Amino acid sequence: MTDYILAIDQGTTSSRAILFDDQQRVVGSSQREFPQRFPESGWVEHDPEDIWLSVLITCREAMEKAGVVASQVASIGITNQRETVVVWDRETGEPMHNAIVWQDRRTADMCHTLKLAAKEKLVTKKTGLLLDPYFSGTKLRWLFENVAGLREPARKGELAFGTIDTFLIWRLTGGAVHATDVTNASRTLLMDLETQQWDDELLDLFKVPREILPEIKDCADNYGVTDADLFGAPIAIRGVAGDQHAATIGQACFQPGMMKSTYGTGCFALMNTGEEVVRSKNRLLTTIAYRFNGKTAYALEGSIFVAGAAVQWLRDGLKIIDNAAQSGELAAEADEGQNVYLVPAFVGLGAPYWDADARGAMFGLTRNTGPAELARAALEAVCYQTRDLLEAMKRDWKEGAEDTVLRVDGGMVASDWTMQFLADILDAPVDRPTILETTALGAAWLAGMHVGVWPNERHFAAAWALDRQFTPNMDRRLRNTKIKGWQDAVERTLSRRRD
Repeated sequence: MTDYILAIDQGTTSSRAILFDDQQRVVGSSQREFPQRFPESGWVEHDPEDIWLSVLITCREAMEKAGVVASQVASIGITNQRETVVVWDRETGEPMHNAIVWQDRRTADMCHTLKLAAKEKLVTKKTGLLLDPYFSGTKLRWLFENVAGLREPARKGELAFGTIDTFLIWRLTGGAVHATDVTNASRTLLMDLETQQWDDELLDLFKVPREILPEIKDCADNYGVTDADLFGAPIAIRGVAGDQHAATIGQACFQPGMMKSTYGTGCFALMNTGEEVVRSKNRLLTTIAYRFNGKTAYALEGSIFVAGAAVQWLRDGLKIIDNAAQSGELAAEADEGQNVYLVPAFVGLGAPYWDADARGAMFGLTRNTGPAELARAALEAVCYQTRDLLEAMKRDWKEGAEDTVLRVDGGMVASDWTMQFLADILDAPVDRPTILETTALGAAWLAGMHVGVWPNERHFAAAWALDRQFTPNMDRRLRNTKIKGWQDAVERTLSRRRD
């Protein structure tokens, strides 16, 4: 049997490899965390070698657990943390600096300077994005301005740039392929959203030499084959998408108006707008949902920087829980009479606020506030922020967003308590699928579909299965009171520096 599909899910805090059979069933998996590096306040880095090693080990372990050898794997699909930047030597493959992670805020002043120079309008028109440290462009410019000896070899074509997908493709193929997919390219601040090509004006703005850039491909495409020495035989790489786009695909959100919200380290909501490029008036992002056979589907996106990371903070920072699963149990025990709000702006606030200078704050504390109330505030914050995104999407795309289907995935959705509060605060149903690992599933479908092992788009969508629908049952007045409290807390948290 050569019908197995291997999905590489390279995330912010860990790498996973999941092996699927031709019936889309998981037959083997492995996960490995890697170190997070914080050189200065607001800075977040990864050692690219840690990422590479974690991917290599988990792929081998997943195949070993399933008793599958490389010659039985038809294709690999890759999904990855987006916006994270790596620059490496083309000859040796050696990274020139640690990867600068999407959460990193070191370029906040650079973004502010560019805004004052009236460059954000140009950037938004071409890319659908905003001038924020979140995206790759300013990180790349920072590297060239702060790491000695990069610019000249870059101009000579001796260095290569990539987001994590590109770095992994390079390593997996032994340096034979330098490519990215259109979804990852759309997050760099360097690609024109409509031409879907690297843009000279943007390259000039961020001082990026064209010679270091990868080729832009479809999500389901030919990305070469792995070096035979890695797994014992070469394996084709045929699917690539940024994590949020892969989750959109895995949730089968192929119709305009369908929306998915993924709860991982951060929370990211994408709404499919079809062939229409919807320009946001509410500081959401316009992005590419996916591109198959040269045909593009666009999306509106809202990004929350801290979701599951708030639960990690409860565990590792405050040490009031031992594992993430305890957060929902603890929240259920909280005193209903206390209205505690956590605004988790640990690395600034994302959509629709985009305040890089905001920092986390907590409101409503009393002498009776304890671990249960803090846990509830952390989980509720994710739900309030999701509501902020959905309301902004409704204002931006009134004709398609009013009766949207919301499908959720990611680690946090296993908590019934959190999903019920989400439905209550949205005053809308929330659908949780039977398969929660939709990011890996989306990457696997891209690869499997391209080689003919998995079904086409229509049949894949028909196979999507509901685990549970959460329906709202909160009193309207209580909901309004809670929302007003949240809005007040956010207003108090926002920095006072305005452009």
